[in-house]
Amino acid sequence: MSNLAAVFAVFLRLGLTSFGGPIAHLGYFRDEFVERRRWIGDRTYGELVALCQFLPGPASSQVGFAIGLRRAGLAGAVAAFAAFTLPSAALMVWAASGIGAVTGTIATGVVDGLKVVAVAVVAHAVWGMARSLAPDRPRGTIAITAAVGVALVGGPFAQLGAIALGALAGILWLGEGSPDSDDAADADALPSASTRIGVAALVILTGLLVASPIAARVTGDGSLALFDAFLRSGVLVFGGGHVVLPLLESAVVGPGWVDAETFLAGYGAAQALPGPLFAFSAYLGALASVGPGGVAGAMIALVAIFLPGFLLLLGALPVWAVVRRWSRARGLVRGASAAVVGILGAALYDPVFTTSVTRVDQFALALVCFGLLTLWRCPAWVVVILGAGVGATTAALING
Repeated sequence: MSNLAAVFAVFLRLGLTSFGGPIAHLGYFRDEFVERRRWIGDRTYGELVALCQFLPGPASSQVGFAIGLRRAGLAGAVAAFAAFTLPSAALMVWAASGIGAVTGTIATGVVDGLKVVAVAVVAHAVWGMARSLAPDRPRGTIAITAAVGVALVGGPFAQLGAIALGALAGILWLGEGSPDSDDAADADALPSASTRIGVAALVILTGLLVASPIAARVTGDGSLALFDAFLRSGVLVFGGGHVVLPLLESAVVGPGWVDAETFLAGYGAAQALPGPLFAFSAYLGALASVGPGGVAGAMIALVAIFLPGFLLLLGALPVWAVVRRWSRARGLVRGASAAVVGILGAALYDPVFTTSVTRVDQFALALVCFGLLTLWRCPAWVVVILGAGVGATTAALING
């Protein structure tokens, strides 16, 4: 199998099985690409997560895009995005048609079981990344401080602040340290785009941000208006996931393109699906009263909301590839990566644990799934199937 085909196949499977939201996706990615396939090293993975958290856009999808880029170039990046997003986007269009509602006791139990699996997956990722990225007292302290700060303050800007402060602490505290044993081996694994591609990506994004609102207003074309609304939402969101919801509500409910009740119904459906929450945009594009509607409207909204994050990542990677080689940047990378561990640790508690584990049997299932991932090294998809089955069985027993 070629690299491109492998990228598409693996991300398609992840798109079908990665439940639990963006933080859980990062756990699934680490399990698949760092531990099982070794397509990328743990330190570089931590750097990518930190960089994508800093950039606007869907952070977990940006990480997947970068891994596809590393493995099979720009075609691999597009393949990773398409395969990871296609299942949830197709299901959201199906939901928009009114026949995709997930109802019933068994269906609810499956969703509850999958949410518990997400707890185990995120815990596994935090455990593994802590061992690699925060193995000593200074970096452990940075990770704990970041976790405490994000847990107490909350929100995407708290995450950005934690990474920035972690990077600063790394420069001041870790900058003079010797390289870690695998720094050099992992350095070449950083996904990269040429400077020409990076500049072109930023020029294209700037041109779109300037031209799309003007074109939409001058022509009065609904498709252009739809594209512009979702493009602006994609460029303004940090951290991805649920952070995009108020922006989307303002973009489509505010002008009356989608009513509030329909918007909330789609959001509820999106919670039960695998893959990126940004796929919710496909549902909104399919139902919007402007533009072509249906599949064509879904595609316009989907491309528009993801495009800014990917173009910004292509522009940032060449710069980061240069900066990370500076002697003082070693501490910055270590500190920022340790802060990412803390951010994931805080997210493990809220929202992952608090919204998924409300009964003792769910806590027991989370422990079993965590043991299967860490001690028995079971593939994540096996644990997903187990969690869904146990959730459905438990729901049937409780309500039967």
